[in-house]
Amino acid sequence: MQTNRNKVVVNKFPLRLMPSVRNAAEEFSRKEGVSLNQFINVAVAEKLVHLQHEAWLAGRQKTSPARIARALAILDEPRGVEPEAGDELPEGYESVRGSEEYRRAAGGK
Repeated sequence: MQTNRNKVVVNKFPLRLMPSVRNAAEEFSRKEGVSLNQFINVAVAEKLVHLQHEAWLAGRQKTSPARIARALAILDEPRGVEPEAGDELPEGYESVRGSEEYRRAAGGK
């Protein structure tokens, strides 16, 4: 897409779809109340976002048990502030953090 003095120029691209794919896309675009062109644009944009997110996840630092432990230690620090109404723990709540199963899942012994 190019911009030319406040006008957006959209390049045309001939797209060949299998008839079954086109029929399904047309049906869903009608149900969504949008043109087939807009439906395809949104579908391609959603796929690109998904692929970009996967690439970002692959490149980010992996979570280690030590990082999880540091984060949980921060959450466990008392703040001296009472929870707001509705944010209290339910009566009878018991934390699983001390359990053997939790320690194994968190990478501990």
